[in-house]
Amino acid sequence: MMSAEHIHVSLGQRDVLRDVSLDIVPGTLCALTGPNGAGKSTLLRVLAGLLAPKTGRVSVQGDDISTLTIAERARRIAWLPQSRPVAWNLAVEDLVALGRFNGRAMPYARVKAEDRDAIDHALQRTGAMAFVGRDVQALSGGELARVHLARVLASSAPILLLDEPAAALDLRHQIELIAVLKEESANGRTIVFSAHDLALVRQSHARTLVLHHGSIVADGAALDVPDTSTLKSVFGVAKNPDGYFVSAPDFD
Repeated sequence: MMSAEHIHVSLGQRDVLRDVSLDIVPGTLCALTGPNGAGKSTLLRVLAGLLAPKTGRVSVQGDDISTLTIAERARRIAWLPQSRPVAWNLAVEDLVALGRFNGRAMPYARVKAEDRDAIDHALQRTGAMAFVGRDVQALSGGELARVHLARVLASSAPILLLDEPAAALDLRHQIELIAVLKEESANGRTIVFSAHDLALVRQSHARTLVLHHGSIVADGAALDVPDTSTLKSVFGVAKNPDGYFVSAPDFD
């Protein structure tokens, strides 16, 4: 179980999250969506224990996340940030191997057989096995995104927090990403991911939270959220008679 109670975050003079509360039971696939600046990334960082809220608390498996050490958090939560710079030009398999450790990291060639199996499986599931032996700085943005996803999947953490995991992926790999997340959720992992693509969110069949101005304004099944009213009031769009999204002020 992961829960957030009355989370309030201010950055500078701006309230980024306002009295956000939610409970996420194990095995849930949960999507966060909303316009730019709605608070999606901030909420994920708070859930990951990377940003302390001004008020409120986050608990993971019954423990206040602020009381956990970095290693304890890493055993429970695997984190995929929106920005994923790589400071060292690691081999692909060595980058993915980082997902297996919450203490001292080891290169792929020195890990135990069970860790190597988990790394290989993650690379296969993200379509990144062909990149083994290559340096990460030689990869395209989409290729590197798949390697980072493999790093998270290789973790044994029961909770995955993913900020825009579909960014930089082509259509095929976006579809495959959603299939992998649904499978992981079905196997008991708790997954919270952010996304702007409403079609992708609906395809995930995830529980969907819509954020607007730092508050949760809708919470429901992906096929029902957001509804027509939320599309217009939150996203500023509507569907025209042909079924295409258009800017709401231009739609009559």
